Amino acid sequence: MIITKFMKKGNETYLEYKARVIDKISDSFCAAKWLNSTIWLAPGRTTSCHHPEAHQINKDELKENPTAIHNTEHKKLMRKMMLEGKRPPECEYCWKIEDISKKNVSDRVFKTIIYDDAKIKEIAEQPWDKDVDLETLEIAFDRTCNFACSYCNASFSTTWLNDIKKNGIYANLKSDGQIAYTHTGGVWTEFKPKEENPFVRAFWQWWPRLSTTLKELRITGGEPLLSPELWKLLDMFETQQITTRLAINSNLGSPEKVINKFIEKSQNIKNLELYTSCEAHGEHAEYIRDGLKWDLFKSNFENVASNAKVNSIGMMMTIHSLSLYSMTDFMDLVLDWKSKFGYTKPTMSFNILRFPSFMSAASLPSELKNERRNHLINWFERNKNNQYLLDFEKASLKRLIDYLEVVESPHKRASENKILWHDFKSFYSQYDKRRGKDFTKTFPKLVVDWYNSIKIDEPLRDLAL
Repeated sequence: MIITKFMKKGNETYLEYKARVIDKISDSFCAAKWLNSTIWLAPGRTTSCHHPEAHQINKDELKENPTAIHNTEHKKLMRKMMLEGKRPPECEYCWKIEDISKKNVSDRVFKTIIYDDAKIKEIAEQPWDKDVDLETLEIAFDRTCNFACSYCNASFSTTWLNDIKKNGIYANLKSDGQIAYTHTGGVWTEFKPKEENPFVRAFWQWWPRLSTTLKELRITGGEPLLSPELWKLLDMFETQQITTRLAINSNLGSPEKVINKFIEKSQNIKNLELYTSCEAHGEHAEYIRDGLKWDLFKSNFENVASNAKVNSIGMMMTIHSLSLYSMTDFMDLVLDWKSKFGYTKPTMSFNILRFPSFMSAASLPSELKNERRNHLINWFERNKNNQYLLDFEKASLKRLIDYLEVVESPHKRASENKILWHDFKSFYSQYDKRRGKDFTKTFPKLVVDWYNSIKIDEPLRDLAL
């Protein structure tokens, strides 16, 4: 297992940091439960990082305590478990990674090491039910999005929502992952234009105090560049000269004029970062991320990397079964971009998909996983000494390689493989019809042969396309 260097205090490895700071608090501590949050303001839901499922915020608590959009009763109970050394079940992703090997570094280390040691000591010593002001916050104003990525759903994309409204829900899905494609995001329905959103109100009530502790504010969606609220926020950061680190999550699939507007606005913001996302190359990327136009994505990225005033660009890669078939081609492109624009334009993060489970890399047959794992090992051996491949990227990639070898189930509630394979074929058969795509003409023979061998034991209903 690779143990990488991270400049925290001296030349510490991640494992040395974990032993010095985290393990002294408890065997299950993660600072994200206190200091990091994602909040979807439209429906009023939150989570502490991207691994646990979101939970509903109690509107009644906000009347007396606006910080309850983050400091929910649920999160406080999870904090209590962590301080007692118990493993919150919702954090099973990290436990799976750590249980593979004691040398493995899970995301709770990466999500803790970014905070000051003194702050971590402070939150560990205070009562578990005390309200905490955030240091890193990700918020979404709405779900407006120009993409309908295969692994997304109507809760996060209006394009996905329109697909479901036009063609109906996906039929003949049996696994635990079916719910993602059998709804219109009902619990996420936005408030009406003239109806005050209590979650938005609470955010702005908290803002005067929150702004004094917040070190990073990240705007997600949907696609933020399509939201009027983002441009209002950018105006505020520009005119008030706010120095809080502002990060924007964008799929970089907007027309060039929108990208140029963002580039122009970026020139007058003091501390701006950009995060974008892709995990495959060429036609594979266009298949997986429906709405993405490969040449436009590349040109938009290069335009931003060359001309926007941003400190760094993060490339968030969602690792699932289909991304494995061209992700090394994409990583080659990323290394080329790094050589042109700098080490951090972009950096890569490898985010292993668990939901929906039938798309997970862990649910592939063993022979396909082993073939892809060997392919990644070969790429790593060729590139491990590349100066542009950063230490944390190496560690994350090695973790993925280990994951493909050891993990057999996407999560503890996942259906058995035969059902997952059934839904894989059933979903992509319908996806092809709805989106005008062709799985068998897009992906390599090995995975296509497996796909063709899967029998769907119920007929698909006809789509009125």
